[in-house]
Amino acid sequence: MAKFQPGQSGNPGGRPKTIAEVRDLARAKTAEAIEALAQIATAGESEAARVSAAVALLDRAWGKAPQAIAGADGEGPVAVVSRIERVIVRPNQKPEDADG
Repeated sequence: MAKFQPGQSGNPGGRPKTIAEVRDLARAKTAEAIEALAQIATAGESEAARVSAAVALLDRAWGKAPQAIAGADGEGPVAVVSRIERVIVRPNQKPEDADG
């Protein structure tokens, strides 16, 4: 195995071509895959299959619903970042003085 040379890419040949080929083949089947999902969503044998297919179709059509970010105690991301900053950047400052 060749030794790493400083200043050179770890993968000088770039991404393997087979990945691009597989991606292109999969993309060529997009219409059939969507039709199959639609068929399952409307006539699938189990409710779980119908729901799963419907969710997959909606996610691809409209994007996944954003997930709320909350800390373990229910605080939002701004409060969590503020607390981290207070602990790391200003460790000697009292919490009530942190805003000013």
